[in-house]
Amino acid sequence: MAQSDKPSREEAEAAVRTLLRWAGDDPAREGLLDTPRRVVDAYADWFAGYATDPEAYLQRTFEEVAGYDEMVVLRDIEFESHCEHHMAPIIGRAHVGYLPNGKVVGISKLARVVDAYARRFQVQEKLTAQIAEVINRVLQPRGVGVVVEASHECMTTRGVHKRAVSMTTSTLLGSFREDARTRAEFLEFIRGRR
Repeated sequence: MAQSDKPSREEAEAAVRTLLRWAGDDPAREGLLDTPRRVVDAYADWFAGYATDPEAYLQRTFEEVAGYDEMVVLRDIEFESHCEHHMAPIIGRAHVGYLPNGKVVGISKLARVVDAYARRFQVQEKLTAQIAEVINRVLQPRGVGVVVEASHECMTTRGVHKRAVSMTTSTLLGSFREDARTRAEFLEFIRGRR
């Protein structure tokens, strides 16, 4: 969406008041007076990913790594996202690995890439693929693996009301897809066995 098409803060707060009325409450009552402001502030935080460029996080790399060419894995990157179908929270963790091809990136940048995509309306399959594809495109490693595990509040708090259910998705590129040994090593790393 173009910045010029973005509604104003006042329009967003008015939309929250409309939803409060639609739900059957009075947005003018004391307990709800500041709710529109708070909701808009929360949305600015939850959806900050639209204002960030995940590729930019991966631009600064390090080549002085003494020839290191083994797997780099960052496990248990916690994230919060929102389902694009119901706007309900998705709470999970991502595991990201890659095989360097002469350069590495700071590990905090991998976590920032996860957040940049998670802080948008998402479906988990797309989130997983986006993380893997940007790492592959920018770093050009020999392989990339991303596994995402998450619970979806659109399933636990509405609809089928199934609690303690989680979903796992993966995207494997390059040697992570083509080489069974590399894939197995990655999966062992994220299970904490190495």
